[in-house]
Amino acid sequence: MINPAGKDCKHYYQDFHRGRNIQECRLAKQNPNSEHWQPNDCSKCPIADILLANADPDMELALTIKKGFLGFGRKIKVTARSLKDGTPIEDPFVGRIDKNNPGLDIFRQALEDIADDDE
Repeated sequence: MINPAGKDCKHYYQDFHRGRNIQECRLAKQNPNSEHWQPNDCSKCPIADILLANADPDMELALTIKKGFLGFGRKIKVTARSLKDGTPIEDPFVGRIDKNNPGLDIFRQALEDIADDDE
């Protein structure tokens, strides 16, 4: 669904049908340590960009919204972890690079073959 910032985000939900007035971020709602979500938080949130850059089905994202210094401003923190083994993912835009991926082995071998042909 298109969020208030104009980006497509699967965690944003809105319903204005027949007098309803519902807007929510379901990812922020899952975190009890997060502040209440506001529509202008979507303009600073990287979740939509992460979902566009990385489609890893084994990555779980967590969103935490905190008040800034002296209550001014809001800070948005995104953490990611692997659902396979629970390890944290450092850069959710890139995701986790699995060393034992057979597709990557084929790609590496093709790159080596190209390098050998150039010599």
